[in-house]
Amino acid sequence: MPLSLIENLRQRRQKLSTLIDFPAILWAGNTNPRNFPANVFPYRASSHFLYFAGLPLANAAIHLQAGKLQLFIDEPTANSALWHGETAKRDEIAAQIGADAAYPMAELASKIPDAATIAVQDAATWTQQTQLFNRMILPQIPPQGIDLELARAIVKLRLIHDEGALIELRKASAVSVAAHKAGMAAVSKCKTEAEVRAAMESVIIAHDMKTSYNSIVTVHGEILHNEHYHHPIQPGDLLLADVGAETPTGWAGDITRTFPTSGKFSSTQRDIYDVVLAAHDACIAAMHPGVEYADIHLLACQVIAEGLVDLGILQGKPEELVEKDVHAVFFPHGIGHLLGLDVHDMEDLGDLAGYEEGRDRSQRFGLGYLRLNRTLRAGMLVTIEPGFYQVPAILNSARSHYQYLINWERLQQFADVRGIRIEDDVLVTDTDADILTKELPTAANAIEELIAR
Repeated sequence: MPLSLIENLRQRRQKLSTLIDFPAILWAGNTNPRNFPANVFPYRASSHFLYFAGLPLANAAIHLQAGKLQLFIDEPTANSALWHGETAKRDEIAAQIGADAAYPMAELASKIPDAATIAVQDAATWTQQTQLFNRMILPQIPPQGIDLELARAIVKLRLIHDEGALIELRKASAVSVAAHKAGMAAVSKCKTEAEVRAAMESVIIAHDMKTSYNSIVTVHGEILHNEHYHHPIQPGDLLLADVGAETPTGWAGDITRTFPTSGKFSSTQRDIYDVVLAAHDACIAAMHPGVEYADIHLLACQVIAEGLVDLGILQGKPEELVEKDVHAVFFPHGIGHLLGLDVHDMEDLGDLAGYEEGRDRSQRFGLGYLRLNRTLRAGMLVTIEPGFYQVPAILNSARSHYQYLINWERLQQFADVRGIRIEDDVLVTDTDADILTKELPTAANAIEELIAR
């Protein structure tokens, strides 16, 4: 029998109390105006707040100490009821999350002494934090002192997903899979990237979810975070779709698939796709507790280098090419990242979550963008997302640096491959790995069959 929401939240608070011996205050955050005060961006509560409070409240804070939670939030105003309808009262909200007490926000100031906190992303809230604590608390300033101790404790808890988290993460994965299937089914009838995006995001909206990040739906897959959707879809194009759903309580899905808009991969597209897929499959097969995630990344680099040598694009021994970072001309980013309440989980804390203590980012071209450098443990959820990209700026730079290690004439034969990425959400289990997004095929033939339906 799954734990109830309240039981799950209380367990998290109790676990936190075994890691720190001082109080902590976490803010939910507030809305941000777009161009005038009443026209605001969509609100997203702080993930650290959500982890312990469970509800996406706005302009609220929680005080955590010895496993107990006190909620601070003001009662809804009559004006709020006029424009937004009746909402739950403070005591009703407290009951929903199992709070031990609830007070107006004005009483929070009395709880500040000896408490730790973490900066929230919106300016109004971090200004309030700075004023109350009488010290600078900003997202761009790394936490210090007991704030750092709190951040480390939260990282330790959030790295390993509990039962309640996994239930939500599986929901996000399932809706993300459905969205991608809708995109594949629609692509043959769409004239622009925007139409495919609409088909995908309509599935997410229909499940009362939001996207967990700005969708990437593009025929220009060489632009890693392309958020423009105006390009026409032409026969022979590859469309890269990186789209994920977020549950109402903030848990994220993250999937990428690359598929032919005409329904069939060309021979050159298929050759590169199969190289990327081989790296994807090899990485997942190698995952189990105790394995270094950096080694998973290097495995992807090795498989991609081997595949490109076999295709005649790279020249030399694959292991030596990887040592020289030649593979990174086509695969410049890391193999993936943590996934949870944030799509890049806990990256608001910089590398504190992604990097084991004592480890620093590499200065190497092929390793500098690695977002996660930790030993894998059961309960960790990560993405595996190898890729191949022909980025003009990188290629131009590589012509002199790797002049004799890349067969430039052979590469020209793959001009119809701008970018390919294959991404799944993978849970480390006690023995190996569980692909939460496995209901969405990765094999080229299966992708073509989905488009043809």
